Amino acid sequence: MKLSQSISQFIDYISIERRLSPLTAAAYATDLNSFLNFSEQNQVEDVEEVSSLLIRQWEMKLLEEEKLSARSVCRKLAALRSWNKYLRKQKIVTTDFFAKITTPKIQQQLPVFFRESEMEKISDQSLFPETFEGIRDSLIIELFYETGIRRAELVGISDNNIDFENNTIKVLGKRNKERIIPIELDLKQNILYYINVRYNTVGCDTEKLFVTEKGKPVTPSLVNSIVKKYMSKVSNANRISPHILRHSFATHLLNNGADINAIKELLGHSSLAATQVYTHNTVEKLKKIYKSAHPRAQKRRFL
Repeated sequence: MKLSQSISQFIDYISIERRLSPLTAAAYATDLNSFLNFSEQNQVEDVEEVSSLLIRQWEMKLLEEEKLSARSVCRKLAALRSWNKYLRKQKIVTTDFFAKITTPKIQQQLPVFFRESEMEKISDQSLFPETFEGIRDSLIIELFYETGIRRAELVGISDNNIDFENNTIKVLGKRNKERIIPIELDLKQNILYYINVRYNTVGCDTEKLFVTEKGKPVTPSLVNSIVKKYMSKVSNANRISPHILRHSFATHLLNNGADINAIKELLGHSSLAATQVYTHNTVEKLKKIYKSAHPRAQKRRFL
């Protein structure tokens, strides 16, 4: 079977049968097509010709020539590994391409987050113009921080996903998993106010909650720009993105005593291990408190 055909079948499989999100399927397709291009450059066009050596050569090209990070290369290899499992499951091949492959080590990085004082500053409504876009942008940042949702989840929210009677929002997360997130009364009132302003500005014929002045759904890139525009006014962080607001949501909950299992459910993590990374930030905070407050901290080594 041709490599291109097998990759196309695999993308259909994860999109239709496994029901992965379009964004996830697109990411798989990008990574696999990168491998396909490399294989064809090396005169490998059939699945049966793929070998561990070919994959290893591709891995080294990504690391040494394209200078990709270990994390990015591991993601690409993970896509390739899933494709290989699919091929074996369908009995298209019997070979485990990864039998002799070692993935590059990823240096553990603590999640970056905004300080609570910075999030207090961004709640100052004087930072946002009293226009449709200003009201929308303020609500976008508030919703990120108060719910911890992902960018794709926010972009996908429709009005009917909000239960104003029970004060909850339903979002569609990774692998098309739905979850219900509670919202506070102030946030609900702000959503209702925005919807009223949107109706008077755009009209009622809108598919999504967040739209432009022309009634088109906001794009992920626009959401990125909104977060960077306003958070840069209150923070000097090197990285500013919607995902940093998600990190801030989780970190601040932990710092204030929230149960880690509850945070796991709010974030929509499939395993507790994904949530536990935030506990490292809490430990670092405790170390700083100890060093600054304990009378013997300066005389002792504290790891």
